[in-house]
Amino acid sequence: MSLLAWRRPASLLAVMALAAPSAFAATCGESPAHEAFDVQGLKSELMVTALSCNAQDRYNAFVGKFRPNLLAEEDRLQGYFRTTYGKNAKKEHDDYITQLANVQSEGGLRAGTVFCMQRVAMFDEVNALESNADLAHYAEAKDIVQPASYETCEAKPVSGSPRRKAAAQSSHGRHRTRA
Repeated sequence: MSLLAWRRPASLLAVMALAAPSAFAATCGESPAHEAFDVQGLKSELMVTALSCNAQDRYNAFVGKFRPNLLAEEDRLQGYFRTTYGKNAKKEHDDYITQLANVQSEGGLRAGTVFCMQRVAMFDEVNALESNADLAHYAEAKDIVQPASYETCEAKPVSGSPRRKAAAQSSHGRHRTRA
């Protein structure tokens, strides 16, 4: 597709956003989905580390310590995918989890033998955390690689407009993307 062909949809989206800014109410910032993506990214990073560095017992201890929080964040993540993708939610969620593990594994392969020396210390760090809030803050502060950009703002049409998806894609607050 030519550059000009890409500009037209982008221009149309910008015009739609400017022409009717009051038609949509975007809620950004303290989105539970953002935290869920952070925690899922951390959990996946620790799983890849455990499998790559023979530290499964340390991963199991992490999951045991934070099980209720990990389950709650997984519920939030599933809610995000249900709201965003509707009937395709399960497929999109499964694709996200697979892509997340793949990009993190690729990073481990690129790092080579240094990977385990760098990553195993994360188990000590998460073991020192005392609460679910600590885990969320830790996950947010880590530079966890994500496979794609996922919208974590809620854009809801005020008047039931069918352009909700276009507005949601133009909202602020996108999640970190793959490097």
